[in-house]
Amino acid sequence: MAPQEQDTVNATAPSQDYAALRHLDLPALRQEIRSGRYRGQTAGLASGRLQCNLVILSERYALDFLRFCQRNPKACPLVGVSETGDPWLRTLGRDIDVRSDLPGYTLYRDGRESAQLNDITAMWQDDFVAFALGCSFSFERALIEAGIALRHIEQNKTVPMFRTNIESVPAGPFSGGLVVSMRPIKVSEVERARAISRRYPQAHGGPLHVGAPEAIGIADVARPDWGDSIEVLADETPVFWACGVTPQNAVTGAGLPLCITHTPGRMLITDVDASAEVPVLSQSPQATERET
Repeated sequence: MAPQEQDTVNATAPSQDYAALRHLDLPALRQEIRSGRYRGQTAGLASGRLQCNLVILSERYALDFLRFCQRNPKACPLVGVSETGDPWLRTLGRDIDVRSDLPGYTLYRDGRESAQLNDITAMWQDDFVAFALGCSFSFERALIEAGIALRHIEQNKTVPMFRTNIESVPAGPFSGGLVVSMRPIKVSEVERARAISRRYPQAHGGPLHVGAPEAIGIADVARPDWGDSIEVLADETPVFWACGVTPQNAVTGAGLPLCITHTPGRMLITDVDASAEVPVLSQSPQATERET
């Protein structure tokens, strides 16, 4: 393992307090993340802003990955693509550096996880292309405002994520099963949660599946593949949304020489209004933001 690939997740000062960060404005929050002072999960932070999964790979594979996203829009809602070699995602914010603005990165070599990193500045290459994919964290404020409780936010846990038996549509070397995130929702509130999340197609939209985890290949809802376990109470049912960790499954299967993604639960927070109903791929943040 090269020196710059050594696991650096615990190499800096302890994370700042999550509860305090929930009240910070976006520039201050971004600075806490960029400086390495916060390395935790991002659900509930920067309320109202679009959060994104991140995939960084060589330009050699960029077109095939773009096709993979287009063929699997539920799991991979593409909202931003960088210029080759440019680490700034200019269509999603005035000051977004994908090398440092996430609390955690996962490095893959030859399809296998190689390291967990806080910052990837030293690893940046001139042929890298960064893809930002909308995240379901973005509609959580709307659920909470509607009175729908989300315990992973209340308990400062990373939302549980699971591999499924639902196959993606392949593109080039990219294929594999879809990944879902799970939130326990009261049975009486499922239809409201479905209707609210459908308004956010850039953040996976409505649920992919409700109840019966075994029907989509999940043997034990208490044992997620990523994230933390969240108990499903007697008056609740597990609700599953398509998840932006799906590309990590695809990257693993493709066996790319080098790929960098977000660490599950630790997202890129953009300047874009999460409730924007227009595509943001070619828009400036000013064009997609609304007054609140």
